[in-house]
Amino acid sequence: MREIDVSEVTRNIKEMCIEANHFLSEDMKKRFDHAAESEESLLGRRILGQLKENLEIAASQMIPICQDTGMAVVFMRVGQDIHLSGGDITDAVNEGVKQGYEEGYLRKSVVKDPIYRENTKDNTPAVIHFEIVPGDKIDITVAPKGFGSENMSRIFMLKPADGIEGVKDAILTAVRDAGPNACPPMVVGVGIGGTFEKCAYLAKKALTRNLNEESQIDYVRELEKEMLEKINMSGIGPGGLGGTQTALAVNIETYPTHIAGLPVAVNICCHVNRHVRRII
Repeated sequence: MREIDVSEVTRNIKEMCIEANHFLSEDMKKRFDHAAESEESLLGRRILGQLKENLEIAASQMIPICQDTGMAVVFMRVGQDIHLSGGDITDAVNEGVKQGYEEGYLRKSVVKDPIYRENTKDNTPAVIHFEIVPGDKIDITVAPKGFGSENMSRIFMLKPADGIEGVKDAILTAVRDAGPNACPPMVVGVGIGGTFEKCAYLAKKALTRNLNEESQIDYVRELEKEMLEKINMSGIGPGGLGGTQTALAVNIETYPTHIAGLPVAVNICCHVNRHVRRII
């Protein structure tokens, strides 16, 4: 039995919040550079050039990539052969978020109550997803989510008879409705199956999948490619001002579902798709 003090979780979460808000992940860099090279619109290329310059300034001068430094979403895959000591793991995660947003001078965007709107002043609480898995390690992904793109999320409770064509229509409808509001070129996360809440979780988790990794499911892999091609044919383009690079990637995750349902969720992220992963 491996013992981990929760202070180690706090330290890593703090560092990851700062890192995610200042540096583009390697998989995103590769896709962004490819989009900049592939964009056919003159205005689109100019916008992508400005976005690239912004990314370089953020990294070199430690200025947040975006003024909306997001609500912290944390995925925790905790090995069942670990004994956590020194306190409550949820408190440890939130303490890490607090320290990261305070020490990193990141904008605090979380309010205590969705109606009364009093700011918590430290960007907590985070949205935390725990999963117990085999092993003696903790796999952590921190994904600060800005709400320009988050507000463009959609859930479609389709009928089984709608089939894959219904899924395609749902994805394209969500992207068309989002238009410029999700700060394209975007990354599109899609969850198919499960229940109302499970497909939303899958869509959010899909955004954190390394863009260099393809789905292991044949039809999903083909669907991702088709949807990316069709989204980039929509003409929305960088900044929503027209062009051929509306999306950098479409990531799709699936789960078994009920015989009477076909839930589909679409969670869109902006052109930086902030996420950092560490294993401790």
